[in-house]
Amino acid sequence: MRVLIVCILSLFNVNVAIAQSAVLYEYDGNFDDATFSVEGAIVGRGLIIDHVSHTGEMLSRTAVDVGSDKEIFKAADIFLFCSAVISRTVMEADPMNIVHCPYTIFVIEDQSGVYIGHRTYPEGPMQIVQGLLISLVNDALEF
Repeated sequence: MRVLIVCILSLFNVNVAIAQSAVLYEYDGNFDDATFSVEGAIVGRGLIIDHVSHTGEMLSRTAVDVGSDKEIFKAADIFLFCSAVISRTVMEADPMNIVHCPYTIFVIEDQSGVYIGHRTYPEGPMQIVQGLLISLVNDALEF
């Protein structure tokens, strides 16, 4: 399935990298524009963002406290949201799909650039969620 996703995305001429259990999309712009685009894509579908985790700020703020001086990200935010319709569908198929909720899209900036990404999901009903995330990221890339 991953190969199929990468093939489909390559049709859109999108720079995509699959890293462990995440898919990264290179964003042509700055971090603030990327987060604005992701927020717009999610809200534009009528979905509610439950929380934005400012993970990059937390890592920077706590580095000294944990004895580190390594910069992991220049910036990193994670958008948490859900779709009532899709969540019901995947949890009716298997109630244990609750472990995948809420869904997330992240934006990171590191020394090599700005990226939008999402995790990958197991085969089966959760591919509906993965399809939603791919679609939302594509919307953000075009925003």
